[in-house]
Amino acid sequence: MNDYPRPLLDHLLELRQRLILMLVGFVVVFAICYYYSEPIFQFLVRPLANLLQEKGEGRRLIYTGLTEAFLTYIKVAAFAAAFLSFPLFAMQIWRFIAPGLYENERKLCVGLFLATPLLFFSGAVFAYTIIFPNAYEFFLSFESNTGYLPIQLEAKVNEYLSFVMRLIFAFGICFELPVVLTLLAGTGMITPQTLIDKWRIAVVLIFVIAAFITPPDILSMVGLALPLIMLYGLSILMVHALAKHRLKRND
Repeated sequence: MNDYPRPLLDHLLELRQRLILMLVGFVVVFAICYYYSEPIFQFLVRPLANLLQEKGEGRRLIYTGLTEAFLTYIKVAAFAAAFLSFPLFAMQIWRFIAPGLYENERKLCVGLFLATPLLFFSGAVFAYTIIFPNAYEFFLSFESNTGYLPIQLEAKVNEYLSFVMRLIFAFGICFELPVVLTLLAGTGMITPQTLIDKWRIAVVLIFVIAAFITPPDILSMVGLALPLIMLYGLSILMVHALAKHRLKRND
């Protein structure tokens, strides 16, 4: 911790400077991502495209509004820029709060800052590689070529992108569960015994959250709930290790 206090105005000026740096960095990354928005979008649409190609039929994504395709590429660039800019945001946040932390608090924050993007990326990869193909296959199974008119998917670009981004962010944020619980333990709001005693309630809440944010199919819900339950168990180990470290330091 610093040996001398700083005036409130100095902290506000520093905060403004770091916010400006974060904004400038995001704008630069956004411009780069917009330039590559077409390949990024093709990457996001690949799981659906692979399933449609397996059906051996020519398919397409459509847009019905004049500006819809343009706004879709804007959303793609913003989505990718937010993902790629996180290290810059984390660094600026860390440099702002680090001088006011004790040594043990700095070690905890460093570990959490490193774990946060890793867990978010793991959740996004899990959604992209496991959930998307199975969810798409489930929904495409309701297509029908019988009757007077066939029932086929004609997905809108904007709706598809919104669906993908919502799930990626939902899985990424849910996978931050160990970080959130460790922070709560660091502030003394919860203990390892609390997490152990309340595990049944936690499992019920996990399934409720999974049912709320995933598509309306059982596979997606269970696909999110099971990793979260495992992450809850990991959180208990992390909180226990933190509590054990505190006891050693106090002794």
